[in-house]
Amino acid sequence: MKALTHLLLLEDDAIEIMKFERVIQKLATSFTLSIAHDGAIALEALQQAKDHLPELILLDLNMPNFNGIEFLRSVKKEPAWCHIPCVVLTTSDNRIDLMDCYREGIAGYFLKPLRYDDYVALIQSILAYWNNSHLV
Repeated sequence: MKALTHLLLLEDDAIEIMKFERVIQKLATSFTLSIAHDGAIALEALQQAKDHLPELILLDLNMPNFNGIEFLRSVKKEPAWCHIPCVVLTTSDNRIDLMDCYREGIAGYFLKPLRYDDYVALIQSILAYWNNSHLV
């Protein structure tokens, strides 16, 4: 079993990014966190990270320019990246979004909780699950 060493977060909202970073600090995790503000930037980061690809990608759906579903389509078509688990972390409870994401090969779909403590618990459980999963 290999623990997470690199996580990619796709999020365009600065407050959400700060909240996520605060949770990571609170949980005292030791992985590298890369942040991309839209799908195009994330694809560029994956291309540049040839030897140090993330073991997990967390992404929001509603981003400008190149949204989460467009990003998923691109990642899952690329043989070098298609194995990376992608977990959606969004405010969208739209069933069409959910079904589109699963069709594109996501590993999970989670709604961002409104309460901070619930958000901490959610991120902690997601990271614990992937730390206990067998990663490539």
